[in-house]
Amino acid sequence: MEILDRISDPALDELVQFAAMLGKADYAYLGSIDGNRLCFLSQFGFKAQEQPLSATACQWMLEKGEPLLIEDARQVTSQFASQVASQAPRFPPAGIPLIDAQPCRSYAGVPLRSNSDQIVGTLAILAREAARFSLEQITVLEILGRQIVTRLELYARIRVQEQAQRSRQRIERALAIERCFVAATLDSIPALIAVLDTAGRTVRMNQSCAQLTGLSFADAVGRPFIDEVLQTEEQPWAHGRLRDAAAGQVSGPHETEWRVVGGLGRRVSWTLRPLEGPDGEIQYLIVSGQDVTDQRKVETALHSSEARYREVVENSLGFVFTCSLEGRLTSLNSFTAETLGYRAGALNGRFVTELLDAAGLAAFQDCLRALAKQEEWQGALPLRRSDGAFRRIACRSRRMQLPGERPFILIYGTDVTEQHEAEQALRMATRQRELILDSVGDGIYGIDLEGRLTFINQAGAQSLGYTPEQLIGRDLHEVVHHSNADGTPYSKSTNPILQALRSGEPIRMRDEIFWRDSGTAVPVEYSANPLMENGLISGMVVAFQDISERRRLENMKDEFISTVSHELRTPLTSLRASLGLISSGSLDDRPEKQGQMLTMAIANSDRLIRLVNDILDFENVDKRQVFFDRRSVEAMDLLRCAADAAQNTAAQAHIRLSVEAAPAQAMADEERIRQVLNELIGNAIKFSPPESTIRLSAQPINEGVEDSPAVCFTVEDQGRGIAPENLERIFERFQQGDASDSRALGGTGLGLALCRSIVEQHGGRIWADSTPGHGSRFHFTLPAATQGAS
Repeated sequence: MEILDRISDPALDELVQFAAMLGKADYAYLGSIDGNRLCFLSQFGFKAQEQPLSATACQWMLEKGEPLLIEDARQVTSQFASQVASQAPRFPPAGIPLIDAQPCRSYAGVPLRSNSDQIVGTLAILAREAARFSLEQITVLEILGRQIVTRLELYARIRVQEQAQRSRQRIERALAIERCFVAATLDSIPALIAVLDTAGRTVRMNQSCAQLTGLSFADAVGRPFIDEVLQTEEQPWAHGRLRDAAAGQVSGPHETEWRVVGGLGRRVSWTLRPLEGPDGEIQYLIVSGQDVTDQRKVETALHSSEARYREVVENSLGFVFTCSLEGRLTSLNSFTAETLGYRAGALNGRFVTELLDAAGLAAFQDCLRALAKQEEWQGALPLRRSDGAFRRIACRSRRMQLPGERPFILIYGTDVTEQHEAEQALRMATRQRELILDSVGDGIYGIDLEGRLTFINQAGAQSLGYTPEQLIGRDLHEVVHHSNADGTPYSKSTNPILQALRSGEPIRMRDEIFWRDSGTAVPVEYSANPLMENGLISGMVVAFQDISERRRLENMKDEFISTVSHELRTPLTSLRASLGLISSGSLDDRPEKQGQMLTMAIANSDRLIRLVNDILDFENVDKRQVFFDRRSVEAMDLLRCAADAAQNTAAQAHIRLSVEAAPAQAMADEERIRQVLNELIGNAIKFSPPESTIRLSAQPINEGVEDSPAVCFTVEDQGRGIAPENLERIFERFQQGDASDSRALGGTGLGLALCRSIVEQHGGRIWADSTPGHGSRFHFTLPAATQGAS
């Protein structure tokens, strides 16, 4: 039953309405069985949402699992599509009950079966009169029922596929974010991190480790880590620790000399930990360490001599000060005092918190809490100068304990104010660049020297059917520039962008093709300029525009010129010929022929006037330069006036006009809506065969998100119909259902576009549906008039 578990679908409503129209039924519904209830998923002619199953005719059809036809519920006659039964359940004397509707005497219904031959619902039509339906309606209902089940099962499959795709995308996005987070975290922490395989070869190292050792990632990867960073005499011992870790043991912490840039060693405290995979086997070894060279020097100086300590501190060009565990300053070097604008000793005894703002106070409290549990803390503190300005200090703090003294905190810091401001400016500039790129309507992207995309703005990615993340790092020629418009391969050697990249010269192309993710071509024009860094080309920046709309407008203009030229030339030629014959005097002796020529001249003059009026009306309405006098108008009156105006034309074409409308009041400019109806009826007459009927109808409906009351008008013909791909195009300017219509039947293609503009400015909408070979139906809605409106 999951295929029926979805929201209301206009397509299902149209199929139910179509079933009612084909069977000339008063009511129709598409129902599903929920216990002892029949729930209506779509209904025609009534508004009830559900009804007890026992009060419907469908229960008897579902017991047999076959189509059911009841000719007269009062006379208790019924038959199945495959057999006739003499007995049938009795219904109330008035007929088959239907909530919010009148009792019905005629009923035709079929069960809806899924591909697994399970009955998932019913499709039924009912009529108040007896003997309204026959076995022919049963056949039609079975065909429509199969269409409904096919559509519902398609929805179910699409929903399952969408759920699976969203789940897969969430997992892939989470994995990508996790990788980026891990990489960014490793590179942002000051600890020294290296990832080794079980043989001790380098797999990855973070930025801090690379900076300390002077090894780039390209130089270090795949090479023995121990041999690269440790001193020669310590390598045999370290290889033994490496084997222990590969066997699953944690080794460390160890403190050894590491070789660094320039040949000077650094004292590093490091630990070797095994990393198990999902199967429990050791996959990697993690080296985590800290450069403790400076700490050990400070500790040695402190333990060796207080005098030496003071000398080192005083001569330091960094911030060096000590404080108690409560945060009271006990000593600071001259550089710290001078940088903050104080005399040496003036700050002793004061609390560090007096030099901090609110954010700095929170950071320092974190420092005190951390040092109460561990030995070190690193962070940044904004210290206030005597003049009120702040200096940002990157601090490294350590809890110290000298023999016979209380513990204290030693803080070493570096003034990074300018660096912090530069980083903020860089982040702001990067953000501004991103905002500028995303605010530009044109597509903008950059490629590197290998043709791989380095950045693309949101508008560019969206126009190509991708997200920026899907394109970053991909060969853009292979993705969007791989083929010509005719589908033949587009060689990289002839790609103008890559040629310009090799030559280092800007280019501009006005007629090129890019390809969307969906496989559709996008006509574009673009300009490409070299991206220069330090005098060398590092890539290309390409700005492109989707010119599909421009081409469409150009084609529309050409079609308009062609159509209007034909529409002007034909009546003018006829008019000139008629007047030429009259002025030559050759028809003076034939007054009846002369009258025909005058009639022809007048008709062609009227045709030219109508053409000009159509163009002027469309321009005025489309630019909203026309005032609409909206009043409450009876729908039947509008239809009758339009039918009376078209009666002579319809009679000449041997076509009948049928008018029927439920009582309904619409808010409309009567003259303009009659203009819409005249256009729709005129088109219906033009495309209908002789001896056919054009039906005009109107009924109140509720539409829109808030179910606003409206009136729906319909003009239905029995002509040749409209191809599905043209149902939307016919409402555009200078468009007709068939390009040959403008030649064979006349017209500029502005009539329906004018109708749409008038209806939309009334607050309604207009559309068409059609079955080729079986006629067309044009519908438009108008807001319903409220009580008291005039």
